[in-house]
Amino acid sequence: MYSLLWLFDTIITLYVWILIASAILSWLVAFNVVNAHNPIVRSIGEFLWRVTEPVLAPLRRILPNLGGIDISPVVLIIGLYFIRNLVFELFV
Repeated sequence: MYSLLWLFDTIITLYVWILIASAILSWLVAFNVVNAHNPIVRSIGEFLWRVTEPVLAPLRRILPNLGGIDISPVVLIIGLYFIRNLVFELFV
């Protein structure tokens, strides 16, 4: 059972890091620090968008509009850590 919990924890941790990388890349592109037309940046951004957008889009529809501030990654990270801790409390 510990192996499954370790795998679950690792997947959640990796997804949190992917969410953080996606947010940082979006800031870098928005502030023209990196060029979005660069093929490497474009491919990394496309990968991050494809992995995170299916989960973030429903959250954005639920959350209130705060202007230009997108708090959906923060809400998702808090939710993922909550689920992770809940699973560990139930099975350990």
